[in-house]
Amino acid sequence: MTRHARACAIAALTCLAAVAPSAGHAQAPAAPLPDGPGRAIVEARCLVCHDADIIAGQRLSEAGWGRELDKMIRWGARVPDSDRATLVAYLSAHFAPAPAVSHESAGGEAVFQRACGTCHGEDIVAGQRLSEAGWTREVDKMVRWGARVDAAETAALARYLATRFPPRR
Repeated sequence: MTRHARACAIAALTCLAAVAPSAGHAQAPAAPLPDGPGRAIVEARCLVCHDADIIAGQRLSEAGWGRELDKMIRWGARVPDSDRATLVAYLSAHFAPAPAVSHESAGGEAVFQRACGTCHGEDIVAGQRLSEAGWTREVDKMVRWGARVDAAETAALARYLATRFPPRR
């Protein structure tokens, strides 16, 4: 094993140990997945690493789920090509973005509700805790993934997020 690979493995195991529940503590059950073609694939392929609530919190389009699945496969998920279409169809049918809400104001909160809230629950966003510069990078990344935020809205949104969800001290 190369030095880099060993370091990555140690880092991954350290992170896993830090978030794994203690042996004597019960963990709250995850929200059940909706029934439908593909549920068994999600349970067999995705829930190996993720709780159902992290999947449900993503709220991606069909294209977004396809990219997410491709990323997970690059990271080591074992998903046969024959399961890919069913998996993406299930995820995009049950965990798609909410319909966009129209807002006249370009204020940060309105942009957040319109552009972020259609795909992400507030709990996912609240977990980020970034500086204004960090939020700007995050918004830019989301725009590359399809979020509809123009350049003028980016600054207002990043300011709002940095004020509402500042870095932990």
